Amino acid sequence: MIRTLALFLLAALASGSLLAQSPTPVASSDVRIALDTSAGRIVVALHPDKAPVTAGNFLRYVDQKRFDGTVFYRAVGGPDYGFIQGGTQNDPKRVLPPIKHEPTNQTGLTHDDGALSMARYAPGSATGDFFIVLGKMPAMDVHPESAGDNQGFAVFAHVVEGLDIVKTIQAGPKSPTAGNGVMKGQMLEPTVKIMSVRRQP
Repeated sequence: MIRTLALFLLAALASGSLLAQSPTPVASSDVRIALDTSAGRIVVALHPDKAPVTAGNFLRYVDQKRFDGTVFYRAVGGPDYGFIQGGTQNDPKRVLPPIKHEPTNQTGLTHDDGALSMARYAPGSATGDFFIVLGKMPAMDVHPESAGDNQGFAVFAHVVEGLDIVKTIQAGPKSPTAGNGVMKGQMLEPTVKIMSVRRQP
């Protein structure tokens, strides 16, 4: 999933389409979740009405406390664009079965500023790793006109508080040696601990 994200990011960078954009408005049906990290609190609004499978999967991880003690381990891009990635890192004690892919042309959600999306290999392989987008990254949306894996990633939530924390994490120091191929230099060192992830009133 890390390699797939790297390739999509390179396409987005090449298209020059990483631009700041206003976050998606919060709907009454959204579910607020607080991620308390060693860098500060990030509050997100899940969109179960638009992405029921993906948002429901994230909530299972939240309610079973499977994200507690995980980390943000990867940061890519510049001050106003790119993404940070975190989650279970395929830990067999934490991961749940993979879920059906919900493409952006089905949900109506896009990879805009503050979007949360699921990391994956092939469509339908997402489990417990996710990333938070800074800027507008349409190359990560579904592109049915393209050849090969054109299904993009599944957006399911948006940051509603703490986007400055996301930017702080993204700007953190990276290891000069960790990571393979294009991911070399993208691995946070130290990582940022996700201490708890909980539903909010």
